[in-house]
This record gives sequence, structure tokens and C-alpha cells, in this order.
Amino acid sequence: MSQLAGKRVALAGSRKLEEISQIITNKGGVPVIRPSQGTAILDDSKLEDDLRELVGGSYDWFVFTTGIGTDILYRTAEKIGIGEEFVKTIKEAKVAARGYKTVNTLKKLGITPIVRDDDGSTAGLVRSLSAYDLQHSRVALQLHGDPAPRLISFLDEQKADYKEILPYQHIPPNKDILEQLTQEIVSGEVDAVNFTSTPQARFLFSFAREKGLLQEVLTAFSTNVVAVAVGKVTAAALKDEGVERVVFPETERMGSAIVALEKYYSQD
Repeated sequence: MSQLAGKRVALAGSRKLEEISQIITNKGGVPVIRPSQGTAILDDSKLEDDLRELVGGSYDWFVFTTGIGTDILYRTAEKIGIGEEFVKTIKEAKVAARGYKTVNTLKKLGITPIVRDDDGSTAGLVRSLSAYDLQHSRVALQLHGDPAPRLISFLDEQKADYKEILPYQHIPPNKDILEQLTQEIVSGEVDAVNFTSTPQARFLFSFAREKGLLQEVLTAFSTNVVAVAVGKVTAAALKDEGVERVVFPETERMGSAIVALEKYYSQD
């Protein structure tokens, strides 16, 4: 019998819900749909203005945090006729990147970062950046609609002059769903919560803080509720929020995360 038998697994994502639900059901578990992702929208007009400013802004550093966000910046720059200028501007500056997808996207543009994370996380990127003096440097910081408090705090400490570029903006998820999921975590009505992106973690914990339930949620995750992440980056976001026990697979795939959860229960 599967170790997931009878386990209630909350799904915080909004993609491939049917597929993941079926995997859980096949293993005897009970999927609980609680989408906490919110909606991502591309803010075209502001992005175009930001790109024109970047090209003429004499930045010392470019920090890229997602492959898809980096790709959107380049494609938007091409669309408004400054693609080559955008790439040239980046090549003339120092470049830092988080995650292999980001590095691969930059590689296609002929750009090699001098700073990389050591583990796919924002914390890893900050560790690597700590070897450099960014004081009073002008930094262009590409985010993906999701704030990076640890990175921003580091830049503040360094007294860097940074500009945030957000190709996407995330509209928060339904508060009723966040309320329901928070209560289910605190009361132990769910055995695990499966996170497939960093915004899901940010939104849930922001809501818990707002409601004065942060400590109760963290206690639940350290005792009878297991936090499951799709991969290292999402796991790092959960750890940033204070969750010490996070189960995640070596290979970042949604199905692999459920298998990792099953293995965790078999060792428990």
C-alpha cells in the first residue's frame, strides 16, 4: 500500500491540477484543490519604458532571477527595436544570474554571468554576490512579478542604487481560498501542501502574517503538515519564509514532487 494512502494533499498551484490530482488519487491520497498562485499579467507599456531607461541608464550590474523573465525582456526589447542595444548594454556591465534556466537564456544571447547562485536559490545568489562590493553601484534587478525580499535587503545593506524590473505582475489569489487553506494547515485538516512556484508561498505566508497566524502555520509545518516543493527554487522560498522542513525532488517536476512526498512518508 502507498504511504500516501488516506493523506490529504492540498495543491496550491493552478496548473496541471487534473494530472497531479490523478497521481495522488492513484496512490490512495486525497487531492485538495486550493489554488494560491494568483494571476500573472504582462505590463507591456511600463516594461517598454523600463527597457529604454535600462539601455541609456549606465548600470554597473544586471541581476537576472528567472529565465522566462530574462527572455521576456529581450523579446520586448527586440519588439521596440532596441534588442541589439539591450544585449550590448548588458555585456558592458557585470552580470549575476540565479538558476540554470536563467543562465541558459543568457547564454543564447552570448552573455556569461560572472556571479551565479550555488544552489538555485535567492539565498545562494546573495552568498555569491557577497564577494563583490556593490556599494553605490547602479543595479538593474529583474524579478518575475514576485518580490525577492532577501535580495532586496542585501542590496539595501550594500547601499546599492537598484531598479526593479518586473515583466509580470501577480494579482493575489482569492482571499477566501487563502483563508480556507490557512485554517486547514493550522487545524491539521491537510497532511501536506504542494507548492509549485514561489508566489504561492509568498501569498500564503503574507496572508498568515496579516491574520496573525504566522507562528501557528510555521508550527504546523514543523509538526504534522509537510511542505512539498516542486524544486529547489520553490523550496528556498519556503525556507525564506521560515519553513525548516521542505520535501522536494532533485529533478524539478510536479509528479516527482509527489513521489518525493511518498518517499518521505515511507521513511517517517
